[in-house]
Amino acid sequence: MVLLGEPILYYMLASHDPDFDDLFKVASDFADVMDATEENRDRYVRLLAMLARKDGLRAFDRTAMARLLEHSTRIAGDREKLTARIGIVHDVLREADYWAGVDGKDIVSREHVQHAIDAQIHRADRMREQVHEQIEQGTLMIDVGGTRIGQVNGLSVIAFGNFAFGRPNRLTARVHAGSGNVVDIEREVELGGPIHSKGVLILSSYLSAQFTPDTPLSLSASLVFEQSYSGVEGDSASAAELFALLSAVAEVPIRQCIAVTGSVNQHGEIQPIGGVNEKIEGFFDVCDAKGLTGEQGVIIPASNVRHLMLRQDVVKAIAAGRFHIYPIEHVDEGAELLTGMETSKRDDAGAFAAGSLNQLVESRLHDFAEKRKAFSARDGLNNDSQSAGD
Repeated sequence: MVLLGEPILYYMLASHDPDFDDLFKVASDFADVMDATEENRDRYVRLLAMLARKDGLRAFDRTAMARLLEHSTRIAGDREKLTARIGIVHDVLREADYWAGVDGKDIVSREHVQHAIDAQIHRADRMREQVHEQIEQGTLMIDVGGTRIGQVNGLSVIAFGNFAFGRPNRLTARVHAGSGNVVDIEREVELGGPIHSKGVLILSSYLSAQFTPDTPLSLSASLVFEQSYSGVEGDSASAAELFALLSAVAEVPIRQCIAVTGSVNQHGEIQPIGGVNEKIEGFFDVCDAKGLTGEQGVIIPASNVRHLMLRQDVVKAIAAGRFHIYPIEHVDEGAELLTGMETSKRDDAGAFAAGSLNQLVESRLHDFAEKRKAFSARDGLNNDSQSAGD
């Protein structure tokens, strides 16, 4: 007896059914991706050609096979991988043959494969079209130009089955003197998942270590995804949230023409995230609808560069300088891109350069600490006076 299924189902059965290991003694875990070596690409093409012959399809030329390989890599989510989920690529193979027939061609070319891919997306993208329409109408408020303090365009991915698309989200931060709390409004109203909440908690740790290592963090801040009415999960917006916080604390405006995706750790390092292609394309589509200015772009983790497999219209816009991708490794790089200001490192005396973004953040946080200290002293004096009066 052979049992096939998802890995998670196997491990659940093995954990909860004491007889499972006795009944199924040989486990084989198959990967859903493979290395995109030259040898594997050749084998992949031969497999697709065999499937085409088996189904009685037209011959596929070199350009068609190249586009199928690109599509396989896009599904795998890594330029150095190919998807092992052959059924998905096989569906495109059959539909491309259909469009070649409609076109009256005996050979399937790249254009027919692309038509099949576009048709699959069109049949599944009703929700994406609705979101983009709401953004164009101003119902969902997204700025792709100008500057704002404490506001940044974050990016999220919405998935329905095998179809996923990216959309920008306005993310805002407000700050004032307080007891060091960074409030995640999504978590407070039970819309934020544990991983998202973890990402927010890391932000206060980074602020304390970077700017107030010798004094208490005396800031109260709130973070929220504006116009978000469903659950938020994942830490891919933590970098965007940190940039919004830094902007709000320093009172320095952020360029709205640049969107941000990436997670951040306690050392300010930018970590990779999933769905990078969909996120970039989602912001590009909004910018394209509102009008590309040549200034718009997306900040991504440098470690996600290997995962880029973008649509051809996005690639052409980038090549023409009408859209940009900015890979970064540290928070300081992104902050400089978004604000146009130098961040600076601490000098031998432990001070940031005067007028730098980090110096402004540090100065404001120390000002919050002094105000909190003065308020506490005044409050204590009032309590003593009240006790004496009693």
